[in-house]
Amino acid sequence: MKASRFFVSTLKEAPADAEVASHRLMMRAGMIKKLGTGIYTYMPMGLRVIRKVEAIVREEMNRAGAVEMAMPVVQPAEFWQETGRFDKMGPELLRIKDRHDRDFVVQPTSEEVVTDIARQEIRSYKQLPKNFYQIQTKFRDERRPRFGLMRGREFIMKDAYSFDRDLDAAKASYQLMADAYRRIFDRFGLRYRAVAADSGAIGGDLSEEFQVIAATGEDAIVYCPGSDYAANMEKAEALAPAGPRPAPAKALEKTPTPGKATCAEVAELLGVPLSTTIKSLVLASDIVDEAGNLKGSQVWLLLLRGDHDMNEIKVGKVPGLDKSFRFATLAEIDEHFGCKPGYLGPLNLKKPVKLVADREAAVLADWITGANEVDFHMTGVNWGRDLPEPDLVADIRNVVAGDASPDGKGVLAIERGIEVGHVFVLGTKYSKDMNATYLDEGGKPQFLEMGCYGIGITRLPAAAIEQNHDERGIIWPDALAPFTVVVCPIGMDRSPEVKVAAEALYEQLLASGVDVLLDDRGERPGAMFADWELIGVPHRVVISDRGLKEGQLEYQHRRDTAATKVPAAGIAEFITGKLAK
Repeated sequence: MKASRFFVSTLKEAPADAEVASHRLMMRAGMIKKLGTGIYTYMPMGLRVIRKVEAIVREEMNRAGAVEMAMPVVQPAEFWQETGRFDKMGPELLRIKDRHDRDFVVQPTSEEVVTDIARQEIRSYKQLPKNFYQIQTKFRDERRPRFGLMRGREFIMKDAYSFDRDLDAAKASYQLMADAYRRIFDRFGLRYRAVAADSGAIGGDLSEEFQVIAATGEDAIVYCPGSDYAANMEKAEALAPAGPRPAPAKALEKTPTPGKATCAEVAELLGVPLSTTIKSLVLASDIVDEAGNLKGSQVWLLLLRGDHDMNEIKVGKVPGLDKSFRFATLAEIDEHFGCKPGYLGPLNLKKPVKLVADREAAVLADWITGANEVDFHMTGVNWGRDLPEPDLVADIRNVVAGDASPDGKGVLAIERGIEVGHVFVLGTKYSKDMNATYLDEGGKPQFLEMGCYGIGITRLPAAAIEQNHDERGIIWPDALAPFTVVVCPIGMDRSPEVKVAAEALYEQLLASGVDVLLDDRGERPGAMFADWELIGVPHRVVISDRGLKEGQLEYQHRRDTAATKVPAAGIAEFITGKLAK
């Protein structure tokens, strides 16, 4: 491609609403253009990046035995009504009506449609396994679209769906996809982690997120530097402390803490570590009869160390809270504790509650908690002596850096990541809702076991930029760059020698299969170099009259601080050698 025939449009300043580096740089580099809130046009430069992402994904999905199809963006609501998602999904699901007043959705995902295909087309165990995938436009009506392509409303996604005869076969299909995803992200040239994720009601370890490591990432990734252990914050287990609970050493006392309603304030007032305080979280689970009528509620008190935070996913697995839970109302709190939040604790209750202690809180001695009286806390509290043992001890907190790794191979560290892929076993959730069955060897119908596998095609370039940029602009890995090499001739419009050399090198690289662009716009060197540094083309060759007279050209990688002189006669081989590394 020659720059004069392509569309190059860069900006000196990013729009005021661009919050993160990828959004700013994609706008400045002319890769995307805002059409509406969370909706962007993919400009020619940005579309080249997206097509490269798609090509790698498509190659590896095909290699793994998946079969490509394309499902409609607009889907009849009847399929979503079969699974209940038409009503259960919130306003993120865009619902529309046609001229005949029939309901449709603009798909954010395609489980219903692909399950309908499977129930029509897959009749026998002999047709299994099958894996269908698509690379398709999606729409999710985000409440707060932000960060450009990172959290847009319209986006492109690769979603795949596997169908198997039983859970063991589904696990094998899952592993094929997990391996394919590792090949895909290895080829992208990004630093990433595959982390264990919570698999919801299915249980087990059949869920992994693929996270691109970036300081601006919204997700916390927990990993062990000394092993392969990695998990997201919802999944990472906080091990029970080693050793027995210490014996009581302090007397129980009611201590004044005027105006100090948080654990941090109380710890500061009393001059003690925050880890000696206990925070009280009051939840409630509603009790319903067989007809679904509300009969009452059960109030729960969760106790965690003051320096720890509750993990809602883990709490949702506590027996009794695993159906549903909510934070208790002020009326429920007053009824059971007789006090406003900020001074709550497990002593001196007005009515009994279900008491759940985190593993760390359960082995604490001489701890501090609310006295259920405003401006007072209880100090020197001990299990067994001052109150009964908790009804249940469970892991209900987020891990913190320095916790022991669950695999026993060191301690945990935490870094930020951007989720760009997810592999997950669905089980029979959708096949049961939509009666998608096959006939086994005995001629009996069995529900299909399903898996789903997603990659954010348009989110991935944004994640790559968050990981790879500097003050001058984007730094693309070779596999994702809109152009791999840019040839920058200085004074091409004035020097026949420069023009001939530039076009000769351009043709040589094209013939070698290199994705090369020749900047023949006649721009001044400073403006020309600034454009390609902003756009992030990884390899640059500069051709000038002076260099030609010396028999030298200048090569510079986007990460290099200075150019390297290379003999003009061997420049094409030099470049192809660089690309082969």
